[in-house]
Amino acid sequence: MSLEMIDLKVVNEQLKDKTPKEIVQWALDMALKPVVTTNFRPYEGAILHLVTSLNNDIEVIWCDTGYNTPQTYKHAEELIHKLQLNVQLYVPKQTVAHRNVTLGLPTVDDPNHALFTEQVKLEPFKRAMQEHKPDVWFTNLRKGQTAFRDSIDIVSQSKDGLVKVSPFYNYSDEELDQYLEEFNIPNEFKYFDPTKVENNRECGLHV
Repeated sequence: MSLEMIDLKVVNEQLKDKTPKEIVQWALDMALKPVVTTNFRPYEGAILHLVTSLNNDIEVIWCDTGYNTPQTYKHAEELIHKLQLNVQLYVPKQTVAHRNVTLGLPTVDDPNHALFTEQVKLEPFKRAMQEHKPDVWFTNLRKGQTAFRDSIDIVSQSKDGLVKVSPFYNYSDEELDQYLEEFNIPNEFKYFDPTKVENNRECGLHV
């Protein structure tokens, strides 16, 4: 099966009982240009370890908003060195200091929040995708995170045809804790996403 001919319903039925490792291998066998994205939020170590264990030079796209906690930056450095990640870093075109003067940090109810989200998250992500032109995008989306994520599955497809693969889609926090413990992968919970604020809000990348 080629990615152009993929039938999401059939594929998700075939993969529903597969292990995350089997799911990743299935995708890698078909992909010509796979990438994995990360923001080093909690449990990101699982997807990064799993994918790089099967493809150790895969490009890891990190879109850093500039608003991460010190703990997240420390965690990122730890994972980058421990897993020898091939990180491709993308940052907004405007610094946080400059934006603090011109726009500030809008609340989700502020009309400027959409512009803020475009500047710090969507534009860097679009730039990364345009430059790397992947055909498979590994993510750590999971069922139960947001209403939108409940509506997709292990394999989904973006509007432009990019195949998104979420090998841990059906995993609980407890199951991910076990995975991280098994492979001695660190985790960090002090994380802040300025575009979401609340955990059950969608950030805009996946919709």
